[in-house]
Amino acid sequence: MPERSKVTRAGFVAGRFGEFPARWQPSRLGQELQEQFARLPRSPFGPSEEELRANLAGEASADAALELHDAELAEQDPDAGPEVPRDLTAAAFFDVDNTLVQGASIVHFARGLAARKYFKTSDLVDVAWKQVKFRVTGKENSSDMLSGREKALSFIAGRPTAELAALGEEIYDEIIADKIWPGTRALAQMHLDAGQQVWLVTATPVELANVIAKRLGLTGALGTVAESVDGKFTGRLVGDILHGLGKAHAVRTLAIREGLNLKRCTAYSDSHNDVPMLSLVGTAVAINPDSDLREVAKNRGWEIRDFRTGRKAAKIGVPTALALGAAGGAVAAVVARHRDN
Repeated sequence: MPERSKVTRAGFVAGRFGEFPARWQPSRLGQELQEQFARLPRSPFGPSEEELRANLAGEASADAALELHDAELAEQDPDAGPEVPRDLTAAAFFDVDNTLVQGASIVHFARGLAARKYFKTSDLVDVAWKQVKFRVTGKENSSDMLSGREKALSFIAGRPTAELAALGEEIYDEIIADKIWPGTRALAQMHLDAGQQVWLVTATPVELANVIAKRLGLTGALGTVAESVDGKFTGRLVGDILHGLGKAHAVRTLAIREGLNLKRCTAYSDSHNDVPMLSLVGTAVAINPDSDLREVAKNRGWEIRDFRTGRKAAKIGVPTALALGAAGGAVAAVVARHRDN
């Protein structure tokens, strides 16, 4: 892939792999949202501290995702070829780890960062071990999450946001590109071909998640937002890591702002921790599901796709909502052409 021009334009910061929007400031978004939450009256019957952090993480993730998406749209060539007719009210939301990418994306990125001396190999082993525990037990240990969050924030504190995104491009090429599940990638492409938006939803930092989305030609990514000031990370999160309820809130927030009809949307995940997100949409699909999600999917009649064996990987079907979305997209295209005429 040819390297982009490093010429700095107004409103952009030059990085090794291109330009990054200087106007995107998670710190500003985070400060406004945290002030709003601070003013909310606290009641023993109101939301818990954990729920407030999850909501804040979701709001910040949607803000960051749309800011990055808008910046990329502004860079597109206006003379590019005709687009697929857009279905304006349907979208697909994909979890990343073990759904789209084999293994944990944050561990893959951590491997690349450790090779570049961002932190010690022993820290990488610790991160990997906690991921293994989480995958085996299916439960998030609060102390593990807290220590993992503190370590992650400590190694990026003071570093430029553009630097992390540029390193993410390198690490994607070195490690992650070969770990994309072809079956899940094919499902994402089906949604794109139907004119629908396709968003990643992950606990991975939004800068790194956006790299995966860009490389796969997807719309964008909802990810964990780390606060930054003047283009450098402060070492604090906006809200919390994006997971569980936070993912659901991010999807709901983005849907409202983009005018999406969640009943016409589809969500994909491998983990029962994403049941809140899967329950939001009209069609939920379990991809490579853990045992708990498989049970939930069977009980609720959700579709199941498993790409972990050759036999099962051949069973790639079009999810129900995608078929409906394609029809809706065709109707939307006819309406749009009628208006133009």
